[in-house]
Amino acid sequence: MHARSTTLMADPDHLDAGITDVRDSVLPAVSEMDGCVGLSMLCDRDSGRCIVTTAWESEAAMAATSEAIRRMRERAAEEFGATAPEVREWEIAAMHRLHAPGDAACARVTWSRVDPATIDRVLDVFRTDLIPRMDEMPGFRSLSLLLDRQTGDNSLTAVYADRRAMEASRQRAMYIRDEFRRRLHMSATEVAEFDVALHHLRVPELV
Repeated sequence: MHARSTTLMADPDHLDAGITDVRDSVLPAVSEMDGCVGLSMLCDRDSGRCIVTTAWESEAAMAATSEAIRRMRERAAEEFGATAPEVREWEIAAMHRLHAPGDAACARVTWSRVDPATIDRVLDVFRTDLIPRMDEMPGFRSLSLLLDRQTGDNSLTAVYADRRAMEASRQRAMYIRDEFRRRLHMSATEVAEFDVALHHLRVPELV
């Protein structure tokens, strides 16, 4: 499984119009493409930062859509009042769902970098240690890990039932995250929190 993420810095005043456009135009069009397994969208309403992620059955299916997605991306950027979207392509290394997210869901995303030679160990610790500990968090919904095996860049997204659950988890999640990083010699580059504006990923459990 693979994913393409597009990050836009939207004009906050255009955010609702942009979300509507992605929901009503982009999502149906992408869903009809061969190999598509869904779309999700995260938004920070204060800053206007949005991350739209499409998931694909294979790297080949993702590559085959690049031109069509580029045109949609340009149109969406206009709707959001955004310029120069950042695009990344990833392997979906792991996906774990304890519960469906729900319309009030929020997400905490941690971007990190690790030595590519240690990726198999990272995945092992993710499966055997991180997932069981996250399952115990009140309000926890799902955990996914996107990975670039060449650079070691990765994106870990934890989804919670709502803003209150995410905020209540912050201290405990920070402790787990820091322990995870030290154990695996990972360098965290950024942590950010978002509303889950759209949750239409159909990626199966991958652990």
